[in-house]
Amino acid sequence: QVQLVESGGGLVQAGGSLRLSCAASGRTFSSYTMGWFRQAPGKEREFVAGIYSSGGSTYYADSVKGRFTISRDNVKNTVYLQMKSLKPEDTAVYYCAAGQRITILTIRFGLKYDYWGQGTQVTVSS
Repeated sequence: QVQLVESGGGLVQAGGSLRLSCAASGRTFSSYTMGWFRQAPGKEREFVAGIYSSGGSTYYADSVKGRFTISRDNVKNTVYLQMKSLKPEDTAVYYCAAGQRITILTIRFGLKYDYWGQGTQVTVSS
């Protein structure tokens, strides 16, 4: 069992930056692939970024590539999402997720993840 708690969301002006954190419980954090997803009002949940257990491979949605960076600290049991050059269209609730049976083909699919956090709101004003 893994419990995930996101933090770091808030209100920021367009062009600004935020860093989201997701703290995980449990001693097997390092064995999980971690993902960040987001859901804007009236829209479906979408993949933002993913990172494999070792931290060596990362993947991004085209909409955030070059602006967002996912990283993890397996000692602190925490995954981060550094967001720069934020746009109003980045406004959403951001969720972190953990999964153990994630492949390069499934890392973007939320249904493949086993555990989810409660989400943190990110609002970007124009």
